[in-house]
Amino acid sequence: MLHSMSTTVAAASERSAAEVNEEIRALWRRSGGTLTTEQRAEYQRLVMEWAAAAPQSHRAA
Repeated sequence: MLHSMSTTVAAASERSAAEVNEEIRALWRRSGGTLTTEQRAEYQRLVMEWAAAAPQSHRAA
């Protein structure tokens, strides 16, 4: 299930890392593997949201 886009990481961090990851994967599928400037900004926002939501054990050391 995809959620509507959020404008801030703080507001969107209520979603689980798995939910955010699903949205990241959907973005890549829609893009066909090449992100536009707008899509790249969305991807960066989603990665920040994922990092905030990811359990400590899944974060890079």
